[in-house]
Amino acid sequence: MAWVLALVLFAEALGVAALNWFLGTVVDRQDMSLAGLDPHLMSVSSKIGGIVFGLYFALCGLVALLVALRDRAPAGLGRVLLVSAAVVHGLLGAFVWGLVGRAAFLFMVAVLGLVVLLLVTYDGRSDEPAGPAGTAPEGGPGGDGSPLTPPAAPTAP
Repeated sequence: MAWVLALVLFAEALGVAALNWFLGTVVDRQDMSLAGLDPHLMSVSSKIGGIVFGLYFALCGLVALLVALRDRAPAGLGRVLLVSAAVVHGLLGAFVWGLVGRAAFLFMVAVLGLVVLLLVTYDGRSDEPAGPAGTAPEGGPGGDGSPLTPPAAPTAP
């Protein structure tokens, strides 16, 4: 599942960068001003924005790929990046419903679902191998002082 998310985020990174580059080229060739703004400045800012968002989605894809390779939950900056990617896809999904259409909305929701699924399915397993059944780490029978099994129910006299 993390492999799928990584591939989707890499494809989205390329798509976002290519779309913004194309839009920047169109603005540059139109040579029209929008409310007095310099067309060259709009073209360059569109291209820079496409590169920045493309690198952001590629970095999120790299985090998902590392999660798949290591088979461990993302931690630290990787987790923050994936949470921010979920928020971005939620917001983009809300915007594209009205601006682009249902297909783009469904894509954004699908990517949002994949990111959230990745974040909640890995339970933060440690790298240590599990010991034999019935053993527990230090600190008592359950590791935190609790017994491994619940106590027997009281019987009536």
